Order: sequence, then structure tokens, then C-alpha cells
Amino acid sequence: MSAQPVHQEDPEDPNEILRGLPKREREEFLRQYRAAAQAARDDITQYAALRRLLHRWSLVAIAANQPGYYEAIEDAKAGTGSYTPLDKALAAERARRAS
Repeated sequence: MSAQPVHQEDPEDPNEILRGLPKREREEFLRQYRAAAQAARDDITQYAALRRLLHRWSLVAIAANQPGYYEAIEDAKAGTGSYTPLDKALAAERARRAS
């Protein structure tokens, strides 16, 4: 038996992002992707911006599929729901890293 390479999809591939996004996010992703791809095509210095856009949207694809994602956004906009103030979150993270 010979070893076969394991094929993993690139999470920042536009097709993978589109497949992973909920339907309500797809139109906005495509709009932003097309604009960024056009800009990168016209000006090579814009390629880094295209890569950043793909990275951000790959994270959105992961987050948007988590239970309660949209509800948490609405809670944040309304100033309701549970949250940790930034200064406390930073202090907790510093303490965690120090230990």
C-alpha cells in the first residue's frame, strides 16, 4: 500500500469561503471579493489587501456557523447580553500568559 497525500482545502480559497458562508452573507462576500480582486488585478500592490479580505471572510465563515452568532451581534449592537469589559479581558489574558 502506498502513501497517498492528504488533500486539505485552503480555508482562504474564495470557493471554500463561499461554500462555508451562510446564504445571508454570500452576496456581500462576493461584492467585496470582486472589488478586491479587480483592484489587485489593476495594481499588484493591492494583492495584500485581497489576501487580508480572504482571511477575514474565512474567519466570518467559521464564526457565522456557530450557534448564537447573529444573536450575539444583535445583543452587542443593542448593548445587551453578557460581555466582559476590554480592560478585564486583557488583564485575564495577561495573567493567563504569565502563568
